[in-house]
Amino acid sequence: MRLAEAGHSVCVLEAGPKDSSPYIHIPAGYIKNIFNPRLIWDFKSEPNPATGNRKLTLTQGRVLGGSGSINGMVYNRGQQADFDGWAERGNPGWRYEEVLPYFKKAETRIGVGDDRYRGRGGPLPVTDPVHSSPLCDLFIEAVKSLGYPHVPDHNAETQDGVGPWQFTIDSRGHIMRRMSAAQAYLRPAVKSGRVNVRTDSPAICVLLEGRRAVGVRYRAGGTGAPEREVRARHEVIVSAGALNTPRLLQISGIGPGEHLQAIGVDVIANLPGVGANLCDHYNLRVAAKVKSVTTINERGRGLPLLWEITKYFAGRPSILSMGPVPMRFFFRSDASLPTPDLQVSFTPGSYQEGLPGLLDHYPGMTLGGHKQRPESRGYVKAQSKNIDIDPVIQPNYLATESDQRAIVAVVKMARAVLQARPFAEHYVDEVFPGNDVRTDDEILDFARQRGGTVYHHNGTARMGPDSDPMAVVDARLRVRGVTGLRVADASVMPAPISGPTNASAIMIGEKAADMILQDAAQP
Repeated sequence: MRLAEAGHSVCVLEAGPKDSSPYIHIPAGYIKNIFNPRLIWDFKSEPNPATGNRKLTLTQGRVLGGSGSINGMVYNRGQQADFDGWAERGNPGWRYEEVLPYFKKAETRIGVGDDRYRGRGGPLPVTDPVHSSPLCDLFIEAVKSLGYPHVPDHNAETQDGVGPWQFTIDSRGHIMRRMSAAQAYLRPAVKSGRVNVRTDSPAICVLLEGRRAVGVRYRAGGTGAPEREVRARHEVIVSAGALNTPRLLQISGIGPGEHLQAIGVDVIANLPGVGANLCDHYNLRVAAKVKSVTTINERGRGLPLLWEITKYFAGRPSILSMGPVPMRFFFRSDASLPTPDLQVSFTPGSYQEGLPGLLDHYPGMTLGGHKQRPESRGYVKAQSKNIDIDPVIQPNYLATESDQRAIVAVVKMARAVLQARPFAEHYVDEVFPGNDVRTDDEILDFARQRGGTVYHHNGTARMGPDSDPMAVVDARLRVRGVTGLRVADASVMPAPISGPTNASAIMIGEKAADMILQDAAQP
């Protein structure tokens, strides 16, 4: 949108379909979206002994709007220290005070907020959750009873404490609707006449003439469809996500030279960091049965669900207006730490086997948590130049002792919250992991067998200075060793942020557009 506003023409290639599914636009439809093979890249991880030798599902959005069209809509910028840390790694222009204007530029904060931190005129509406259950209020009181403060806006001065999540949901109309990047940015840009969108058009490779990117070769449809090319007058911008961006660069000849040769790709730029440094949040849920209160489990099936649907389309509060996790809590595993390193999210409902999908048949509530800045790192490697063959993905979860201790600490805190005095009237019993999982070793073993991703993949084309041999892009997001090529998505994050990646990925897009326009204005 920003490039079109400045008078530039843009061609957008989307591997998946248009965002026409009604479930995309209904907030609670995320539970359908993330299992819809038409809308996702259904990647699987490599087995790893640290996570029970399981092949974990690592979903990415494959639809107009990307993962922002299928995700849980949480809007969390992370901590100020995250971005200051990026700058300290040798990335000028990425300190918190320098990226804050782009967060604000992107956002229309609906509701109370400190305008020193919050935007009021951007394309992306950000709202508070629907008040869905008295259990949400009890969650806040339970955390407060343990000595932690109530912090109503975690996207302002500090994360510390308990309060509501915020969501990319537009509450200004008759009904509440998801607001993806496609809705917020792409729709207005297309109306300008300067943006051409081609859906069902997966990229095959970046076209290079020598060491200059000049366009993209793509397939106009499914397997066997004809290949076409689109040429760029100025630049090619890759925004394929932290699992697909490194694969696309690799099959284009940009990546670890030895690996590219092994899969039959001519090496254009030997960048060993392409596909390295994969980071993700490894999450574990704690669920309990409750009594004397209605939860999403009962409201989400049968006649009660029909009533919730009726309320939603009548413009009244409904579980269909909800994101998956209305409440959150940030805390420290060690009081000496300068900022919170752990988080838990609260849902007034529970899922069978602790995984999103089918609701339990009894009233339940869930806390899910993870370490905010994990140390474990994995990789993404293309197996073939054929885009129908998935890459090899090894997240390497729980590879460090620190990450292992953190997941145990999350479970202990979740249990403390659920068993705190404010929940006493409603708490029945823990069902997941269960009362037979007590010691640290038992908790860690359970985490290895039953934990999973929350789809916050990042870092696989990391930003860094010339002195960093694993850096893929510079501080202006330009791919090293290649002109006319940038990356603008979560793969450029040099270190993980303290939260989901969506808000920061949109900030990266805003800042990238500014840098592109600045560079285009140079002689």
